Amino acid sequence: MTNPEQGNQTYIAEFNLLGFGTLPDLQILLLFLLFLLIYIATMAGNILIMALVVTDGHLHTPMYFFLGNLSCLETCYTSTILPSMLASLLTENRTISFSGCLTQYFFFGSMIATECLLLSVMSYDRYLAICNPMHYATHMSGRLYLQLACGSWTGGFLCSGIITLSISQLTFCGSNDIDHFFCDLIPLVNLSCNDPQMMEMLALTLCLIFLVVPFLLTLMSYICIIVTILRIPSTTGRQKAFSTCSSHLIVVTIYYGTLLIAYMFPTTNTLRDFKKVLSVVYTVLTPLVNPLIYSLRNKEVKEALRKASRKFMFGRC
Repeated sequence: MTNPEQGNQTYIAEFNLLGFGTLPDLQILLLFLLFLLIYIATMAGNILIMALVVTDGHLHTPMYFFLGNLSCLETCYTSTILPSMLASLLTENRTISFSGCLTQYFFFGSMIATECLLLSVMSYDRYLAICNPMHYATHMSGRLYLQLACGSWTGGFLCSGIITLSISQLTFCGSNDIDHFFCDLIPLVNLSCNDPQMMEMLALTLCLIFLVVPFLLTLMSYICIIVTILRIPSTTGRQKAFSTCSSHLIVVTIYYGTLLIAYMFPTTNTLRDFKKVLSVVYTVLTPLVNPLIYSLRNKEVKEALRKASRKFMFGRC
């Protein structure tokens, strides 16, 4: 509930994103160039993956359909954070309006929840392919994998929409400094003059549903996958089975490892800067390395890339 004494306090219409603190001009320029290169490489890599999945007939399978969705998600994810960060580094204008902050958080939160659901769906796809290969085509029909992908996107936007609507009802007064480089849930709630208990309970409930549950489902899928692989008698068979899911396992480990540490541990003065680094990992670096992981460790993607390169350089001949 709002404190009745807040009537004499000034309503906050905009926030200051403190970002990485006060840095010399040279370091700001280097950060700008670094993040600009990362943004260009991330967009190029993920758009290339989407183009390969759409144009190459050998990649028209559920596994690569989900990979195309993941690359689409990463382009949206990166574009939610990096352009505004680049603009603030270039202009040194760190202010963001209340509505702009809510909009950024809505899309950021949507991408976070959607990626958790989508990674869980991709692990389920690998579970069916390795643990139940005889019935894979029957279970993972065209309608099912379309429904799973649509459900991931819908669930992610629904989760973020509920939290964003709740944030919009809060009252902000006093300090308007957000000690982060983008609008995130915890810094926003900490600036609110309202009792944070209800907001924290809502956020915890939705995080359990859309983050922790998908993580546990992903973990269970890979436990079953690893057990099944270990039962394969031949070394070649084990290597072939593991190669079909190793890329996704690496992506899941990097993403959930940084995400859980950033959000599960309490924010202290000691951990604040470390959490900023982790935030850079899962918001900036993970979308960059995902296309590299899938293209370097996946034979079908590498073959599709070679064919596309030959077609681009020599034409259809």
